[in-house]
Amino acid sequence: MTTSFTIAIDGPAAAGKGTISKAVAAELGLGHLDTGLLYRAVGVKVLGGTPAIEAAQSLTPEDLQRDDLRGPEAAQAASKVAVIAEVRAALVDFQRAFARRAGGAVLDGRDIGTVICPYAEVKLFVTASAEVRAKRRFLELSVKGEAETLEEVLADVKARDERDMNRSEAPLRPAEDALVIDTSNLAIEEAIETALQEIEARR
Repeated sequence: MTTSFTIAIDGPAAAGKGTISKAVAAELGLGHLDTGLLYRAVGVKVLGGTPAIEAAQSLTPEDLQRDDLRGPEAAQAASKVAVIAEVRAALVDFQRAFARRAGGAVLDGRDIGTVICPYAEVKLFVTASAEVRAKRRFLELSVKGEAETLEEVLADVKARDERDMNRSEAPLRPAEDALVIDTSNLAIEEAIETALQEIEARR
């Protein structure tokens, strides 16, 4: 694998792209960046009173280590700040530098294959129906003891999809040359194997 080998994995919330990305990176020995964490970290700083653009421009590696980045409030805040062009611009260089790191990299997010790394050697788009994704998210929240009904989670999933797919800056969509993996009826092991096969075919 060359030093500039980049794998871009995009998709909506709870489709499985994070799990697939981590597994692929571990299997192939590549660096991994969950770009959604960048937006979650900005969103959390905004919730704390920092203006969105300032939060993005002042983001530090320590901000990505916070314990509160995985909660529903951070997710909603991330989706809201991600529609701001200046926020996205502030985070582009960080992501592109990581993508071309020595040894190769896997980046997952919502606009990696279309905007951040249109040159990526492999592009995957991981998706699933809103209902399936909401059920997965509901089960995650239930395990954590975070009280939300399935109907509320489904509404949140659909609201995030609406924002992500219809924003003017870098809307969520598959790159023209991306392999679409629908995980609605796939076991995670099957989805990971499909991703690895596609990567191997393009190496």
